[in-house]
Amino acid sequence: MFNVMAKTVAFLLIVCFASSAMPVSSAVAQNASPIPDFSGFWGRNSVDFEPPPSGAGPVMNKTRTFYMRVGDDTNPILKPEAAERVKKAGEVSRTGVNFPTPSNQCTPWSPPYAWRALEMRMLQQKDQVTILYVGDQQIRRIRLNQQHPARVTPSWGGDSVGHYEGDTLVVDTIGVKVGGNSMIDNYGTPYSEALHLVERYHLIDGAAAKAAAEKSEQGSGRVEVWMGGATINTGYAKGLQVQFTVEDAKVFTSTWSGTVTYRRAEGDWEERVCADNPHDYNSGMDVPVPHADQPDF
Repeated sequence: MFNVMAKTVAFLLIVCFASSAMPVSSAVAQNASPIPDFSGFWGRNSVDFEPPPSGAGPVMNKTRTFYMRVGDDTNPILKPEAAERVKKAGEVSRTGVNFPTPSNQCTPWSPPYAWRALEMRMLQQKDQVTILYVGDQQIRRIRLNQQHPARVTPSWGGDSVGHYEGDTLVVDTIGVKVGGNSMIDNYGTPYSEALHLVERYHLIDGAAAKAAAEKSEQGSGRVEVWMGGATINTGYAKGLQVQFTVEDAKVFTSTWSGTVTYRRAEGDWEERVCADNPHDYNSGMDVPVPHADQPDF
């Protein structure tokens, strides 16, 4: 009798365990979303960030043209010292000469400045996402499903960790190095070692991407293909949008947000190398090369 009861209890326990486990497994399977495909060749024809629908946004170009980079130093996100930096950069630009930037001084493009890149590629791997920017073939690596180290050594790319939330890749970046030519955007807006950047990557409808891209080009000027702009594949059904948030209490009065919209690009992946050159393509003049009036020996 005892053996029969023991077998019956054991059988009931097995049935209960199986019935309770099955819905959990089913739920996990149903909630597991496929990783979105951001891979491939993406391009744009504007170097500006796009403002958010509401709230504090990035510094924008006063001149609404690609040829003259005069940032709005009255943007309320700027603390006085940062506003002065933007103002002075704009004054140089109004003379017809470009002020020093990472792109024209051959120095690394830190995020989010790197999003001024008109062409880029994304490579999605098991443990990381790699982004290749056409500007000087610069590379950014994002570690997936990991934490920032307890002590981050500053670097030009910063320490970027990411994870997928449904159809969105969320990337958190800290530890971005500060240097002589470091800046947030195309207008000389500075940042400090306290910079905290959060980016959210997701695919959007092709028509929405087209509308966002055209609006950005109208607001800050269009970079034509012959000037280095991207050749857009207008038949592609999706666009790639990067929504980002910037925190840096040492430079900005508040947290602010921006957006960058890419569309599928086509054509060759060009080798655009920034190298030392005595000719200044911004002013059209040769830069004086240091020389000695008399030989040393």
